[in-house]
Amino acid sequence: MKKLFTVSALCLAALAVDAQVRMPQPSSNQHIKQEFGQGMIELNYSRPSAKGRAVYGNLVPYGKLWRTGANAATRISFNEPVQINGKNIDTGSYALYTIPGANEWTIILNKGYKNSGTSGYTESDDVVRFNVKSTKLQTPVETFTIQFANVEAMQIDLQIAWENTLVSFPIATNFTDKLRAEIEEALKGEKKPYWQAAQFYNDYDKNYAKALENVNKVLESNDKAFWVWLFKARVQEKMGDYAGAITSAEKSLTLATEAKNDDYIKMNKKLIAEAKKKMK
Repeated sequence: MKKLFTVSALCLAALAVDAQVRMPQPSSNQHIKQEFGQGMIELNYSRPSAKGRAVYGNLVPYGKLWRTGANAATRISFNEPVQINGKNIDTGSYALYTIPGANEWTIILNKGYKNSGTSGYTESDDVVRFNVKSTKLQTPVETFTIQFANVEAMQIDLQIAWENTLVSFPIATNFTDKLRAEIEEALKGEKKPYWQAAQFYNDYDKNYAKALENVNKVLESNDKAFWVWLFKARVQEKMGDYAGAITSAEKSLTLATEAKNDDYIKMNKKLIAEAKKKMK
């Protein structure tokens, strides 16, 4: 009996050790966080590998709903509203389904982000559905990949790549009105965000007069900031004030030279040369 107990105890101990071993997953999970606009996009998906198999039209059939990866349905989440294919998408999480085709794919955002693969999918839960053309890749992609590319302030591309196929579609956002209201409210406060205001009016609102007004406020408290002087020069150039732009850029050049900042020395010299040409 004692011997039997000892053997049983050893078996249980071996099982306990095995339970602690973490084996690599056949299709690893990836969690991506991408800053976009004033918010964040999060993506959760599993990444199968081709392993010598023909993928599209075989492993992943054409014309059938696909979970866009392995295991659970691929999930995409937004904490700020976005636009996809011209439709407003509210904050929250969605399943990213696709229907692959030889030359064209159907992209689907669906409310069933907790679905197990395609199980539980209901077309009535679709939030947006549209078609995009696929393109052929010169270099094969072994492991299924979803990534964000061409990141701009108001637009970003979501790319799906595997085997010899790439599918891409844009996601857009428009935060101008919201950010303008936030800037104008903050300017009423004690600590006024003049620098952020100057950048907003220049980069997004295209109100160069207000950009100039706010950048001048920044220089009142820090007239040694060569990067701010260059910003002012660029605003003046956009307003057609080439003489003013040259004066500001020369000030920036002097300060940048003192700071031994080669990048700003180069940028100022370029702006001065271009402004002088425009004055002729």
